[in-house]
This record gives sequence, structure tokens and C-alpha cells, in this order.
Amino acid sequence: MEKEDLYGNFEKKVQFTDSDKRYADLRLQLHFDGLRQGEFFRGLVLGYLERDEDLMAYIEKLKEKVARYSKNKRNIIAKSDKKRKEIIDKFGLNPEEIEDIFDMIEKEQDSV
Repeated sequence: MEKEDLYGNFEKKVQFTDSDKRYADLRLQLHFDGLRQGEFFRGLVLGYLERDEDLMAYIEKLKEKVARYSKNKRNIIAKSDKKRKEIIDKFGLNPEEIEDIFDMIEKEQDSV
């Protein structure tokens, strides 16, 4: 079971509309890359939630293009993300290590 499968179930649907052309282009590109549509979108969502640096660089460009927030607000969010990353780096904890800590705690409780 993959990490993202540990919690919840797969009953939620995420839908949106787009043009026929872009949908056809997406399907062709996914086929070329050997990905299924669900794998692609779940991967994007996971990368977004885990704040993948490469994906977040693209998201920053998208936010500038959409310009829903002012430049000042985007700067505040960027500073917050930077601070979050610094804290993670300072304590040297990545998601796998955090999961290992919880596993050790669980084993310790089981042995008591």
C-alpha cells in the first residue's frame, strides 16, 4: 500500500471542465508518458500537498498569471513557505522520518 493510501478511502471525485482539444492533448501526452489520468492527477495533488519544490515553482508562476492575490499577499505566502521549509530543514525531519517516529512510538506502546 502506498503512503497516500494509508488514510481515507477513494470515494471523492474531483471534476472540472476544459476544452475538447486540451482534453485530447492531455490524453495523448499521458499515453506517451505511460501514465493513467488518475495517477497523473493524484500525483499532482500529492506533490502540491507535500509542497514539492519543482511543482511549487510552477504553482508560483500560475499564481502570478492568475493574479487572484496581490503581489504583497503572494510575498507573505512565499515567506511563510520559506519559514516552513527552514523549520523542516532545521530539525531534519522528512515525511518518512516522521512516520518512523510514530511507528517507534506505536511499538513502544505495544510492548508496555
